[in-house]
Amino acid sequence: MNRSIRKVAVLGSGIMGSRIACHFANIGVEVLLLDIVPKELSEAEKAKGITTEHPAFRNRIVNESFQQTLKATPASLYSANFASRIKLGNFDDNLADIKNYDWVIEVVVERLDIKKSLYEKVDALRKPGTLITSNTSGIPIHLMAEGRSEDFKKNFCGTHFFNPPRYLRLLEIIPTQDTDQSVIDFLMHYGDLFLGKTTVLCKDTPGFIANRIGIYALVQTIRVAEEMKLSVDEVDKLTGPVAGRPKSGTHRLSDVVGLDTTVHVANNLYASGEGSDESREAFILPSILQKLFENKWLGDKTGQGFYKKIKDEKGKSVILALDFDTLEYKPSGKVKFETLEGTKAINDVLKRFPVLVAGEDKAGEFYRRTFADVFRYASLRIPEIADEVFRIDQAISAGFGWQYGLFETWDAIGVKNMVGIMESLNLKPADWVYEMIAAGNEAFYKVEKNRRLYYDIPSKSYKKIPGQDSFILLSNLSDNIVWKNAGANLYDLGDGILNLEFKSKMNTMGSDVIAGIQKGISTAEKDFRGIVIGNESSEAFSAGANLAMLFMYAIEQEFDEINMVIAEFQQTMMRARYSAVPVVVAPHSLALGGGCELTLHADKVVAHAETYIGLVEFGVGLIPAGGGTKEMALRCSDMYQNGDPELNILQNAFMNIAQAKVSTSAQEALEMNYLQKKDQIVLNRSRLIAEAKQAAIELAENGYTQPKHRTDIKVQGKTGIALFMAGIAQMRMANYISDHDAKIANKLAYVINGGDLSYAQNVTEQYLLDLEREAFLSLCGEKKTMERMQGLLNGGKPPRN
Repeated sequence: MNRSIRKVAVLGSGIMGSRIACHFANIGVEVLLLDIVPKELSEAEKAKGITTEHPAFRNRIVNESFQQTLKATPASLYSANFASRIKLGNFDDNLADIKNYDWVIEVVVERLDIKKSLYEKVDALRKPGTLITSNTSGIPIHLMAEGRSEDFKKNFCGTHFFNPPRYLRLLEIIPTQDTDQSVIDFLMHYGDLFLGKTTVLCKDTPGFIANRIGIYALVQTIRVAEEMKLSVDEVDKLTGPVAGRPKSGTHRLSDVVGLDTTVHVANNLYASGEGSDESREAFILPSILQKLFENKWLGDKTGQGFYKKIKDEKGKSVILALDFDTLEYKPSGKVKFETLEGTKAINDVLKRFPVLVAGEDKAGEFYRRTFADVFRYASLRIPEIADEVFRIDQAISAGFGWQYGLFETWDAIGVKNMVGIMESLNLKPADWVYEMIAAGNEAFYKVEKNRRLYYDIPSKSYKKIPGQDSFILLSNLSDNIVWKNAGANLYDLGDGILNLEFKSKMNTMGSDVIAGIQKGISTAEKDFRGIVIGNESSEAFSAGANLAMLFMYAIEQEFDEINMVIAEFQQTMMRARYSAVPVVVAPHSLALGGGCELTLHADKVVAHAETYIGLVEFGVGLIPAGGGTKEMALRCSDMYQNGDPELNILQNAFMNIAQAKVSTSAQEALEMNYLQKKDQIVLNRSRLIAEAKQAAIELAENGYTQPKHRTDIKVQGKTGIALFMAGIAQMRMANYISDHDAKIANKLAYVINGGDLSYAQNVTEQYLLDLEREAFLSLCGEKKTMERMQGLLNGGKPPRN
């Protein structure tokens, strides 16, 4: 069957249902979102004279659920405009409409009887061949299909999204024995390519893969913390970014997910584990979790859990942490461990792991105990929940936002070394681990011929991880490095395309990175036909210019040096714009300041959907001077021909810069004019470099010619400056901005309008670059600017005085 998904029906509008509906809307699919009809009129409806036949009553539940999702942060939609792609209704009046839909996703309450009752109706109304899937996280998939038609059964499958569906990359595909293989293949491919997910094929076992391992790790971590008398803050520090995991850490994650959800899943895993799980007792709740659950302190949804947010006497929000002994909330304390101090200079998370488990303080003991236990548990779950180590790693990484999976982390520590740690704690991994080591195989993964292999347990050999042909992973291409320095690597991607990877902290742009851009473009012009600028960092494409060097020059009043640095930066951005070969930039996550400016100067941008991009220099008391202000003036000039008032267009660009506004998605970046219609948005982060390479090839093969420098940029001159300055003055008089903010804004207004010109006229790019640099230099000498830079360098937010 040649399937295409144009219309999706989502049955159930709760938190997950509404958010799944939003993510399908994000990719351009028409969505029908349905829920039950209320049982009786509310007092408000009675007061308005609404009857039980009125649509406002009949759709009240779905309307309220959907509106709550639209108001929630972080946003579930890439753009608020996409809400129009979702049609709302109810099961009584609109369920028959599913006959016109290609995929029906059930997301109702986790009760088998309710699901089966709904499926009976769906089976009678759907057209043959329609996909039917359930988002259940705990009910066995095969039980839900019992009693259904043969066509229903072969098109039925579990599709378990993780919350929030837009941001967490995991989609578990759980077929039954009756599911047609073509359905499984389709869902694995569609989830990857169109939904941007890491699609993991799972067995129909309790908790599937991610929750089975992830909830085990979470509950055991809380148990170990309780036993070791570690505080909430200490554990969240230890289980946060230092270990390659989200900033939320363990306890904050529990609050966000909801302690009731954690308890529900843990209880289900305990109940279903009898006779099949040797570690079943581990799912019995630690005493602190039990106390919180009994007190109904369930996290964010109840206002308190492991943490509680309050207002102090000045009305400022303060986060308090739970004291396990007293069950009282106290101000969070500063966390410091000798083991963590020893990892501060180690940027590569994989290289941190051996240091973490070798620590001789409580942190080291914590890592040894938690890592050893969960590694052991994961090894024993093969082949129960998965046949291959990579499926467990993919599920835990994508589902819980871990940078590395369990077996990847185990490799980093050393398989033999970790087994020794386990044995010292009276723990033993599965027998197959010992057999692997005895056969001379010392790692679960290895790279050969630019392809990643995994240790296959049945064959006792290494096999290629499937699906890699669609991806380019720079971590697999160490043999393809053609040049490198301390801040950048240059790879040969094949087919005449280079890739420049930044490798500084947060991929900030210092002299090494600038040299890398220049070298990469020069090399591409000489021996290749195009270049991609992209990387695999989990933190940032680039957080912008390296402020430390700039701050040092500003303190010393070395303005000639600053002028040279900024001029070189501008020349490098223009080098990217006017290269003799196509330059494709592949931003993702954070692309701020200089990272944004590099993106603006690409021949084409291939951006991940979750790209947060902006010109943020205003926040440190400066204006964009790497071509960013120039480029926005240029793009506004190109838009004037569309008939919109010119100053309105320019004002939008001015406000984005003056507010240091950062897009919340690549789609919003398109609406902000940081991306353009010629650019491409990619849903699956793993495909980003491969898609960017293909874009570079297409540009080259379509007859790419070197662009000419622009001399036709229309600027507004004094008219625009006067208008903007009047608005700035009003903002200052109303005390919305400080004197220093007003000074920066006036400088920005001067540059983006083309300076002191008597009338609107065309200018060159270089003219605007010179204005940028002059304004930037003048602001570098300001005391308030230096204070803001110092605040940011010290790890805080820049003060706004």
